[in-house]
Amino acid sequence: MTDWASPAAQSVRRLVYQTFAQQGRAASPAELAGELELDPAHVLDALRELHDRHALVLTPAGDAIRMAHPFSAAPMGFVVRADDQFWWGGCAWDSFGITAALDRQMEITTCCAGCGRKLVYLAGPATPPTLDAVVLIPRPARQWWDDVVATCSAIRVYCRRTELPTHAESVPLLTLWQLAQPWYRDRLDQDWMPQPASVRRRLLDNVGLASPFWRLPD
Repeated sequence: MTDWASPAAQSVRRLVYQTFAQQGRAASPAELAGELELDPAHVLDALRELHDRHALVLTPAGDAIRMAHPFSAAPMGFVVRADDQFWWGGCAWDSFGITAALDRQMEITTCCAGCGRKLVYLAGPATPPTLDAVVLIPRPARQWWDDVVATCSAIRVYCRRTELPTHAESVPLLTLWQLAQPWYRDRLDQDWMPQPASVRRRLLDNVGLASPFWRLPD
């Protein structure tokens, strides 16, 4: 599966993730073109290819990076901090993904989506979250990429003091931490490639998320 994307797209993807990891922000297409010595039009083509393959998410205009899971280019309700650097997590799950991808224990700050109370907890690859809470999953897995930004925006933490909405699935925060480790820990690898659907289904099954709600499309 080494040919999952064109060589140019794979090079662009590596630099996108390197910039997020090191600087906590999205690289612009112009920056990517300059660093990789590529024609700007070819960079935009590569970014659109990566978007179509769900390897990152572009803005609605298609001219900038909105997300490169687990990183977000804009605030989405989660701040992941280590020392004097921070990253925006796309959701409760992605926040753990950042700690997995960067292989560091970090402080995660968000608020309860039910009562608004500020929540701060530690987590890392070997450190389960220091918060007993649940997470709302707004729509079945097969619908996540219908609007992935909206999906991520709604994967929020609820403290045990509040009642969850009844229209969606909920899982323990600890379960998403367990899932994030194998799902995201290779995201910065130079030779990264998408996990096959069969592998992702197995990862979900391994943490007890085996109901039809969690069935990914092939």
